[in-house]
Amino acid sequence: MYMDKELATSGYGNASVSARLDRLPPTRYFRGLVALIAVGGWFEFYELFMAAYVSLGLIHSGLYRATTAGLFDINGFASFLGSFFAGMFVGTVALGGITDRYGRRAVFTAAMVIYSIATFVAAFQTSPEALDVWRFVAGAGIGVQLLTVDTYISELTPYKTRGRYMAFSILVILTSVPVVAVLAYGLVPRTVFGLEGWRWVMIIGSAGAIAIWFVRRGLPESPRWLESKGRHGEAHAIVDAIEARVVAETGQPLAPPQADAPAAANAHAPAARKEQGSWSEMWKGRYLPRTVMLSFFNFCQTFGVYGFGSWVPVLLYSKGITITHSLLYTMVIAFATPLGAIGAMTCAERIERKWQLVGCALVVAVAGVLFGLARDTATILICGSAVTIANNWLIGIFHTYQAELYPTRIRARAVGFVFSWSRVSSIFVGFWVAALLKHSGVTAVFVLISSAMLVIVVMVSVLGPKTNGVRLEELSQ
Repeated sequence: MYMDKELATSGYGNASVSARLDRLPPTRYFRGLVALIAVGGWFEFYELFMAAYVSLGLIHSGLYRATTAGLFDINGFASFLGSFFAGMFVGTVALGGITDRYGRRAVFTAAMVIYSIATFVAAFQTSPEALDVWRFVAGAGIGVQLLTVDTYISELTPYKTRGRYMAFSILVILTSVPVVAVLAYGLVPRTVFGLEGWRWVMIIGSAGAIAIWFVRRGLPESPRWLESKGRHGEAHAIVDAIEARVVAETGQPLAPPQADAPAAANAHAPAARKEQGSWSEMWKGRYLPRTVMLSFFNFCQTFGVYGFGSWVPVLLYSKGITITHSLLYTMVIAFATPLGAIGAMTCAERIERKWQLVGCALVVAVAGVLFGLARDTATILICGSAVTIANNWLIGIFHTYQAELYPTRIRARAVGFVFSWSRVSSIFVGFWVAALLKHSGVTAVFVLISSAMLVIVVMVSVLGPKTNGVRLEELSQ
């Protein structure tokens, strides 16, 4: 009775918040909302890719070595990467469920503050052990934040434009990569006010804690999450406000909500409530092959995205290129980063997302090997840019793809679990790359990366469902 009364006040009878959101047209309001959420992601990706651009500074200062004496060698640069990704693993697995429990907005805010403070403290450490500890803490905060951003955007945006808005957020986020590249190029070779340049790059990245206080005031809680928790009045009040903004911007009346998908229409039935938040649900029925596919995908995508992105300056330096030129080439390649997100945004709703993932993985596999073999500047820049564009196109699509394959009641927890496999591989990939670099050279590193990309091609082609133009509730029936 209470629910009916609350729904009646919305003016749309028994329509769910999902049905009301999904019939809204694309507007500047949604772009602004997504951009606000992307601000949190901007600082996350700054942190993620910062390692590559401060790597030579850390090695030159004597804190770390380029290669490793063995697995988990604390003095190797791989431990700087591994500690961060170990923290991300904890954030996505152990802490991922708190987003489903406490809400998207609250966790988004808390995670951003945690990793910003940890990064600021890390910038002043003088031993690899202490630096690794604080990088671990920062990684835990970012691990929670990454899956929260994906979940948040997928639940706030209409289904027909979900992929485009997610790709737009990635475009905003990826502008952080050329920014950190330029900062590193200007700061890493220098000492400013008595602090080594790489420390200033980290300090600048910690500014996210300041940005969040301006961002969170413009963000509503996810109405889909509120509805899944039985807080129907709050959920519909937020949708009322969103609809009012859309009507004010377009000057047009809204179409009536479509009929709910069966899963959405029965979301409040007793049987559905029993499954709410169940860990085992991702291993049942249609979710089992999705969980298997996404677990393999996430484990392998790290080889291309971070195995390449985090090691570019070191790989170039290992080819005999000077530190200055390695940083210069890396900066030039970094400027190709947003092109991948632009491609993803342009094609998000035009080409089936699963096939975009397959195509990107193939490009990384081929261009990566050519990069490993290249010796002249032009080939290095062309192949490096191709890998960078494909990697970031893949990022722009897979963040949408994995978030839309699970129902709201377990979305953050399930995405956290499958995404955690990328953190597992990230812990080890740095050590594997360092070992291959030491014993077999740069080309062997890219054979490893290409092999991982081919696993993605097979798994997504065989087990990946089609999702373009399908409502979240229909995908999770």
